[in-house]
Amino acid sequence: MFTNRQGLIIWFQHMKHVRHIKRYGHLIYVSKKLKYAMIYVNQDELEDTMNKLSRLNYVSKVEPSYKPFIKTEYENSKPDKAKEYDYKYGSL
Repeated sequence: MFTNRQGLIIWFQHMKHVRHIKRYGHLIYVSKKLKYAMIYVNQDELEDTMNKLSRLNYVSKVEPSYKPFIKTEYENSKPDKAKEYDYKYGSL
């Protein structure tokens, strides 16, 4: 029911090739200045899609996004002492 997806950053040479890149996944963002696009694909199809895209003659480089693998739970977050005193200012 829930599919894991991962982003791909595709560097290309000309903006006219963006419509061809749309066929390989869900297009999220395109930078005209830096000439790259970000698409989302299913994680189980990631390697195949990367290989297909890297074979295209107008694609310079294909990089996977590492966002799904970054740890987002933080430990030992101590509150700042200065902020703690500021919050107690109103109550005596």
